[in-house]
Amino acid sequence: MTISRSYARIMLASLGATLVLSACSHGPSATPQPVSAAPALETSDSVIALLNQGDEAAALQQIKAIQRRNPTDPSARVLEESIEKDPVELLGPKSFPYTVQPGDTMIMLAERFLGNKVKFYQLARYNGVKIPATLAAGTVLRVPGTPPAPPAAARPAAREPVSQKPSRGKAASGSTAPVPAASAAPAANPALARQLRGAGLAALNQGKVDRAVALLSRAAALDPANPLIARDLSRAQRIAHTVQTHQ
Repeated sequence: MTISRSYARIMLASLGATLVLSACSHGPSATPQPVSAAPALETSDSVIALLNQGDEAAALQQIKAIQRRNPTDPSARVLEESIEKDPVELLGPKSFPYTVQPGDTMIMLAERFLGNKVKFYQLARYNGVKIPATLAAGTVLRVPGTPPAPPAAARPAAREPVSQKPSRGKAASGSTAPVPAASAAPAANPALARQLRGAGLAALNQGKVDRAVALLSRAAALDPANPLIARDLSRAQRIAHTVQTHQ
């Protein structure tokens, strides 16, 4: 039993020495280094800011840097085409006029009419604008495509049918007989009636019988109780009848 314990202690000591020698043979353990994160890709916002000021060279450098990190970046491709390709080829020859309103920017207009704000530099070159940031209200631009349809005019509300009261007299078939509208008698105006009487007598003296009858008839309607007007009208009517008889 005593020999066994001594043998065990010897074996443990030998194993410990072996481990120490093994660790020394491999040298000091390397300290793990932190993995450096890949640099964040540049966004297209900085390129848009440069192109908005008309700086194509600096914008193109940043576009190339974005494409080296992410060759399939869609915004970078659109911005590169905006600088290097013909804007008419990109946007098409058909266009319509638009007057820039206060507060409009080229970026806003590209988003409104082209559906993509990144195409703002294409729209600027389409109109020969060197620096999009200088776009002023009142400028007339050519916008590619067809003009948007005007808003539909509001249709007037349908009116309720007016219920017609049945007339007093009805035909046997039940249809309503039309009631003739009563012509309103002119309001009495003795002063105007006297003026018309004078004009009628003057026309009668000049041989203008028909005009005299018309004037005296109006005078009689404005002052029906005036006996002088009634007498003059009767005389003018008799003369008119005599003239027609002898024609």
